[in-house]
Amino acid sequence: MKGTLYLCATPIGNLEDMTFRAIRVLKEADLIAAEDTRNSIKLLNHFEIKTPMTSYHEYNKIEKGGKLVSALMEGKNVALITDAGTPGISDPGEEIVRMCWEMGIPVTALPGASACITALTLSGLSTRRFAFEAFLPADKKERREILAGLERETRTTVLYEAPHRLAKTLEELLSSVGDRRLTVCRELTKKHETLWQTTVREAAEYYREHAPRGECVLVVEGKSRQVLKEEAQAEWKALSIEAHMERYLSEGMDKKTAMKQVARDRGVSKRDIYQKLLSHNE
Repeated sequence: MKGTLYLCATPIGNLEDMTFRAIRVLKEADLIAAEDTRNSIKLLNHFEIKTPMTSYHEYNKIEKGGKLVSALMEGKNVALITDAGTPGISDPGEEIVRMCWEMGIPVTALPGASACITALTLSGLSTRRFAFEAFLPADKKERREILAGLERETRTTVLYEAPHRLAKTLEELLSSVGDRRLTVCRELTKKHETLWQTTVREAAEYYREHAPRGECVLVVEGKSRQVLKEEAQAEWKALSIEAHMERYLSEGMDKKTAMKQVARDRGVSKRDIYQKLLSHNE
């Protein structure tokens, strides 16, 4: 009989956020897989959890993941914990979850703290739709592509950033998304938690002069749909109506459908497009 992989959320700062269920499962599991055993031992000692622990992190996730899957196949129950928060979110936990699904091993989650959701709900920005980017990639090309995508993102965006990279990231955000509303969430749930409702420009200017401290979560306002629509219309209006029509006709649209689409793109009526084409042909 196969064991179960338990994804156990741990506090992101305040130890009182540990759930009773997580403590029980960590005590009852056969093995705890931790992202950083040196960090996690403090948590386990605090709650008097004596379960054996092994390391499972970004650099051994394939090799160690295979060993953990073997243990699970033998019927052992494994509890997975990350340095802080919910396993599988911006950490190697997603890899072992995938491996378990492939092998038919049961996986369950013990909900708890998550810096992403905590910051989002505290931000004062829209929470109905959001995008989570975690830490921006170190690869320059990939980083530029993601930042370029955020320029047209209408959802609230949540990013993580370490203090030594915060100033640079804010400068890059200012260049890519412009001066939008921003909430900087620092040291969430800890004694010196601070929340700062500001703008991307103001935050970038502040951190040029002040060295940031503590882990930060940046919650960035999405681009207004109205602004996005107006920008798109402005791009289309830079084309002549004839060139605009030709673009759709060359894609195989019939003239009536093309006129309708051109009118929609430019924010005018189909009759306006028809009249302008007619006057041009005269």
